[in-house]
Amino acid sequence: MSSGIKHHVHRLLEPGDDEGRWFDVFIICLIVLNVTAVVLETVWWINARFAHLFDLFEMFSVAVFTVEYILRVWSCTVDPRFSDPIRGRFRFMRTPLAVADLLAFLPFYLPFVFPDMRVLRVVRLFRLLRIMKLARYTESIDLFEDVIRMKKDELVLVFVSLMILLLVSSTLMYEVEHDAQPDKFSSIPAAMWWGLVTLATVGYGDVYPVTPAGKLIGSVVVMLGIGLFALPAGIIASGFSEALQRRRESHEMVCPHCGKPIKRR
Repeated sequence: MSSGIKHHVHRLLEPGDDEGRWFDVFIICLIVLNVTAVVLETVWWINARFAHLFDLFEMFSVAVFTVEYILRVWSCTVDPRFSDPIRGRFRFMRTPLAVADLLAFLPFYLPFVFPDMRVLRVVRLFRLLRIMKLARYTESIDLFEDVIRMKKDELVLVFVSLMILLLVSSTLMYEVEHDAQPDKFSSIPAAMWWGLVTLATVGYGDVYPVTPAGKLIGSVVVMLGIGLFALPAGIIASGFSEALQRRRESHEMVCPHCGKPIKRR
């Protein structure tokens, strides 16, 4: 009897299952409403007028997310990957999606353990992390994870190259601009702010070189920044193209009627 209930709960909570489709829609709507509530609470007159409704909605959401997480941990042993009653559940709790589920409600209980106003502010910030739960129900987020996983080596290489360029350019700019602008380029870490906004081609204008050598270095850094910052976009775009092609091929090799793979001759 208990095993049957566990299988039923697991199918109900599993995204994409026809039996639990209504539950998927309910959770997705609840997540969207939570993010909307966090945004609307920052409008002072809305928060002043409907603060009690926001509090009630928060308690309702936390109760739903807490029960959902407990049921997921209890029923995860249906999955062969987490079949062990103890180690399997701990393995499930370490998965990224389970961690996202935990973060959706755990910060709510922190003020009861740490009664500090600073903790309360952190809790309000963590409420936005509930949007991470959409990864369980949104195929596009799953696709993005596949792209990042597929292109992680190239992205790491570009990131390291950017960090090296940032360090070198900031060091050179500090050496040539420190005497002319000791308040703006007081140290290499201070010069990194200029390097960051210049490499990103943002150019806020609050820190800029005034010496001829500094202007020359700045010109070179701007041109290099345009090229280097375009690389991640190209890498991710090619990753999306490859991932979509793989998914298209995998769908073509599955029978739409029985769901069994079709062997190509």
